[in-house]
Amino acid sequence: MVRIGLMASPIFPNNRREFLAGLGAAALGQILPGNATAAGAQPLPLRAKTASLGLRPGQAETPVWSLEGPSSTLRFKRGSELAIALQNNLPSPVALSWHGLDGVPSAEPLTAQAPAASGAKASVTAPLRHAGTFFADLRLFTDGAGHPSRALPLIVEENEAPAVDRDEVFLIEDFRLRADGTAVSPDSNAKDAAPLYAVNGGILPDIAVHSNQRLRLRFINACQRHVVAVKMEGLEVRVMAMDSQPAEPFPARNSALVLAPGGRADAFVDATSPSGSTSQILLHDGKEARPIARLVTSTEPAARATPLPTAPPLAPNPLPAQLDLRSSQRFEFALQGAEWVAPASFAATASPAFRVKPGRVVVLALTNRAPIATVFHLHGHHFRLLDRLDDGWKPYWLDTLALEPGETQRIAFLAEYAGRYLLESTATDWAAPRLVRWYAVE
Repeated sequence: MVRIGLMASPIFPNNRREFLAGLGAAALGQILPGNATAAGAQPLPLRAKTASLGLRPGQAETPVWSLEGPSSTLRFKRGSELAIALQNNLPSPVALSWHGLDGVPSAEPLTAQAPAASGAKASVTAPLRHAGTFFADLRLFTDGAGHPSRALPLIVEENEAPAVDRDEVFLIEDFRLRADGTAVSPDSNAKDAAPLYAVNGGILPDIAVHSNQRLRLRFINACQRHVVAVKMEGLEVRVMAMDSQPAEPFPARNSALVLAPGGRADAFVDATSPSGSTSQILLHDGKEARPIARLVTSTEPAARATPLPTAPPLAPNPLPAQLDLRSSQRFEFALQGAEWVAPASFAATASPAFRVKPGRVVVLALTNRAPIATVFHLHGHHFRLLDRLDDGWKPYWLDTLALEPGETQRIAFLAEYAGRYLLESTATDWAAPRLVRWYAVE
């Protein structure tokens, strides 16, 4: 049985190494000129702008940079095609990055899509090949440029929806606030700023449920730098998908999920608590646990007499059932070094980290030489986390992975989509820079 977040205590691990070990063990189309729309594509207008959030009672709202669309969560059906039009109303250039969308090379930031200058527009089409939980952000260029920027969830629904009563996004974001309530931008010194965590843009929200309802909770770690564990007290959490891709369903040990920044997990939760009761949802950031939300069970009649039976797996996306590791191309590199550059210094003329022909299996040996945990994010494809002896892999797909200091992990993926894609590496420290390289499938 596969489990996420192996816990050393009844709630969370006793130290950061055990905390991150839980993660390791578990753990857009054609560019269009102007405002043109691809034939048959659904228009999706997006705007990068300055907004504000009420993060502290009795204080003025905190300025943030926001990526806004027609709604706070975008929802489309699998097989749709989007005609995305981005208007940049921020004082900084922005590069739109989509987490989890595979094989859309012409929408890839930096390698195909140049950053949009302040006041400029950018357009692109994106096919939605896979169902799952995704999100977009502007952080490649907005880190350190002014205010912290928020993420915009994208839900691509299965053509045949699973049997759940409600489908909810659980977007986790973090901020560092000074005494006057202003927020510190990531990639800058936050020594004297206090951490604060929000869920769906709110502080300590209540999630109202009826007894024996089944919820599909789409957890998104949209924190700037932090690996987090999320625990639902008194409830079973059954993991159905990881990083946008269906998994073999399994129970999260101690009802806790561990997610790297950028990581996602879809979980089914049955509201089996007594009528009128509340269940705390706790977050641990490697230093302390704190409540971030509550599940509140209504005193009204139950949704049904007993909980629903165990759910079958989600409908699969078209990913390979097997990877031929024997004939794979293998590459090794560290997540630090002169080859890694800040996004503003990126040049596609630099040598790629590796080059591979379409249809080949790639095995990467990634080493973290930093003194703190570092997060790796693969653009364009999903990968399998290999077992230590390369004799198998964990039964789920990922696009994001946290590595402990000195650790080497091996991952494998099928280079299915021709194009040039980014690799990202970011240490888990608020002031750490976001670094990038690129790879070629051609």
